[in-house]
Amino acid sequence: MRSPSCGRTPTGKEFALPVNMNFEHKKLFPGDIGPSTGEMGTTMFWSQPTRIFNTTLKKMEPQLREERYVGYIDVNCIVNSNGIYPLEFTARFGYPTISIQQEGMLTPIGEFLYRLAQGSITTFKTRSGFQVGVRVVVPPFPFTDPDTFAKNSKDAVIIFKKPARDGVHIEDVKAVNDEWVVTGTSGVVLIVVGLGPTMKAAQRQAYSRIENIMIPNMYYRTDIGDRWFEDFDRLHTWGYLRD
Repeated sequence: MRSPSCGRTPTGKEFALPVNMNFEHKKLFPGDIGPSTGEMGTTMFWSQPTRIFNTTLKKMEPQLREERYVGYIDVNCIVNSNGIYPLEFTARFGYPTISIQQEGMLTPIGEFLYRLAQGSITTFKTRSGFQVGVRVVVPPFPFTDPDTFAKNSKDAVIIFKKPARDGVHIEDVKAVNDEWVVTGTSGVVLIVVGLGPTMKAAQRQAYSRIENIMIPNMYYRTDIGDRWFEDFDRLHTWGYLRD
């Protein structure tokens, strides 16, 4: 199954609650096929400490406290019925993860970061339910090809059929004459996020928001969130989503 990550923010003393449980989609095409990318989309939810968290990041709390670490930290794992196998730690906010997390937070992101830097935050407010984030890209992503970018994507205008931009976060985008246009060289353009009381509802909102967007040659995965029911059944059966 896909590798779940759990993220927490140590304040220098202890982890701040709640835990962020997120599921990355690395492959370029639907069905988890094609070349690996930085990331094509993520599903997530916020929860109280789970078995995945308690057997990984929670064990690091004394060492992080000793080092006076303040900031975000995420552990990416493969899990199965035999156990949890950590793959990598990310000691920073990830992209596009932070944009999706921001949509799921009720505590304003500025207040959250300020209190995190102070070391004064122990809890913060988040939405119930689920968040689905989809990365919208243009050629040559995920490859490096300046000529292809210049010919097909550079300065392409991002058009919104309706003016609503709820849940839309920018990556390599600049404003020119009150319009958003594609910039940079990598082809990463937008992260579009949907929210909902169920994963299916969040997925539906994310893709309905993408339908409002037009960019020449844009592409994205159409299945972010599809595997949640299979993943949830396995994680629940193995006991990893319980305290």
